[in-house]
Amino acid sequence: MFLIHRPSSEEIDRFLGAAKNLSLSYQPIGLAQDNPRAFTIDEASAMIGQGESAFASAKAALKSWRHFELGWVQLFPCRAPIEPQTTVAVLARHLGLWSLNACRVVYSIDDATGGNFGFAYGTLTEHAECGEELFEVAFDRGSGQVSYRIRAVSKPRAALAKIGYPFTRLFQDRFRRDSIRAMKRAVAAA
Repeated sequence: MFLIHRPSSEEIDRFLGAAKNLSLSYQPIGLAQDNPRAFTIDEASAMIGQGESAFASAKAALKSWRHFELGWVQLFPCRAPIEPQTTVAVLARHLGLWSLNACRVVYSIDDATGGNFGFAYGTLTEHAECGEELFEVAFDRGSGQVSYRIRAVSKPRAALAKIGYPFTRLFQDRFRRDSIRAMKRAVAAA
């Protein structure tokens, strides 16, 4: 949904209420771990800390959506659980417009050895894009490095997203860069 004004809290609440009944705009769940044709695949990763405590901080940051604390993007509800079936709204300001898009957490990652942690959300049918995005932190026990990875598999769905695809790509790239910076700040502050 594209708007020329920032939506009020009531508008966001109504939007989220309606989004809970929407289905995913793609199939199958797990798309972000694959290389599907007809989708653009974007991946970015960076080292965000060192040691077990940094990994614990990175996990806590993901759980509380700190990777969305970007200034130009907001998540509603702000501390939504990262459990499957949780629906969230992502509000972004760009090019003088506001966009409000709904996503649903589709799976989580928490391996038995404790080296990887994260989750993915998928776009719902009203979203300007179609696809899935994975947010993951990893701890390499050998080197002690903690890394953060974003992997998105998407394509434009809404007419405005298709028309403005070059701008959409710029904002997607900006989101990945800013999200990495946010995670670095969250881990450093812990």
